[in-house]
Amino acid sequence: MVNRSFVQHRIPPTSRFIIRKSSSPFAVTLFLILIFASSIFVFLFCTRNILDDEQKPLFSKPEKFQSKSELKSVDHLWNAPSSYGFHPCVKPTSRYEAAQTSDHYITVRSNGGLNQMRAGISDMVAVARILNGTLVIPQLDKRSFWHDTSTFSDIFNEHHFIKTLQSDVKIVKELPKELESIPHARKHFTSWAGFGYYEEIARLWRDYQVIHVAKSDSRLANNDLPLDIQRLRCRAMYEALHFAPPIENFGKKLVERLRLRGERYIALHLRYEKDMLSFTGCTYGLTHLEAEELKIMREKTPHWKVKIINSTEHRIEGLCPLTPKEVGIFLQALGYLPSTLIYIAAGEIYGGDTRLSELSSRFPNIVTKETLATEEELKPFINHASQSAALDYIISIESDVFIPTYSGNMARAVEGHRRYLGHRKTITPERKGLVELFDKLERGQLTEGSSLSDHVQKMHKNRQGGPRRRRGPQAGIKGRARFRTEESFYENSYPECICKSKQQL
Repeated sequence: MVNRSFVQHRIPPTSRFIIRKSSSPFAVTLFLILIFASSIFVFLFCTRNILDDEQKPLFSKPEKFQSKSELKSVDHLWNAPSSYGFHPCVKPTSRYEAAQTSDHYITVRSNGGLNQMRAGISDMVAVARILNGTLVIPQLDKRSFWHDTSTFSDIFNEHHFIKTLQSDVKIVKELPKELESIPHARKHFTSWAGFGYYEEIARLWRDYQVIHVAKSDSRLANNDLPLDIQRLRCRAMYEALHFAPPIENFGKKLVERLRLRGERYIALHLRYEKDMLSFTGCTYGLTHLEAEELKIMREKTPHWKVKIINSTEHRIEGLCPLTPKEVGIFLQALGYLPSTLIYIAAGEIYGGDTRLSELSSRFPNIVTKETLATEEELKPFINHASQSAALDYIISIESDVFIPTYSGNMARAVEGHRRYLGHRKTITPERKGLVELFDKLERGQLTEGSSLSDHVQKMHKNRQGGPRRRRGPQAGIKGRARFRTEESFYENSYPECICKSKQQL
């Protein structure tokens, strides 16, 4: 038999309250109100974080990883090198005459990617001046690896380009209709040609009214040209060849979003795309299947002349792009904090997020165009590699620090432009020396820490983008091969386009 007194004794006090008071309608109503109010409170409390997250702006400022004192301790890593009073000087000399009207025309097919075309177009402005010809707005490369269908006006501000150079060269949008069907002189101008070469080319005007230039890249010498021609190249590159307003405006908007995320940022030109690794033959850190894939790609690309490349030798000589892992070690050794905001100015990284994680594990505050902008905003840039590269260019120019992992066309163009704008900080990795250090780490002969940092920081003390003369050809190399070893004019336009005032001299 069940002990009823025991059961009654185990009934909780609240249950006894309900049993005893169940006959009162007022009490039941009050109890239900309390239950409902409690439910509302719990619901609001639990959803508070969700509501807060929804109210955050799309491009909000992330939480800080370090204190203000820690950030201040690395200020020197962000400071630009002293410009020692150097400044841009691109005005013509007193001997320079305004452009003359000419009924001779130069048509140009620019070749290569964005920055190769920019340099080539600037050279063609100077060539048109030397030849006293009217320059027709160049046609852009649509047949290269990128298959970009963009026209000149899609990428550049055509009106600004023509107006800015009107005193230097006459520029027209199209070749006159009546000249389209007449015979043209089709020329492949010699690479790194001097002033005398183009004086000889000018004789073609005796027989032709139109000269067509099949390739525009590296058609002018880096050195030994008249001062006014060199300064015209700078005016064309830095003052006239602006990006089209939609690109310019969107690029500045992305820079503003970066500034919201952090006061300072590094633009990292991480050349680790599939085409770059295939072209250079650099396979260090890749799997056998990946290396084979790159080899096949190189063999199937007709205009890449070198097919057999020793990857190990290339890397030892410093001819390979740094890997994401090596970049992480490098930045850490320089002293940058893990919270450093890094913008990746590059195409799709070979190996995707898995390979990029070798960098982001050390520096998690990494952003790209895709994380800064919405899909809708980036839609106009899909399948337009040159326009997309223009956004990277703008963000790189405006960065506090620019670091290229390989010395390609964009790296040279951005470094030269940043020098022109007042020697903004550009850290150029000494890849050959770094590879020696990385290999010592791998063999256990060196460990990460103060010793590695000392080596890396000393190695890059004078590789910060400060003023210096343009480097000439390497010693011991003769003939035309020496031109290939010279520093590019657009990488460093000192002394022709960067001067020091007489007072400071």
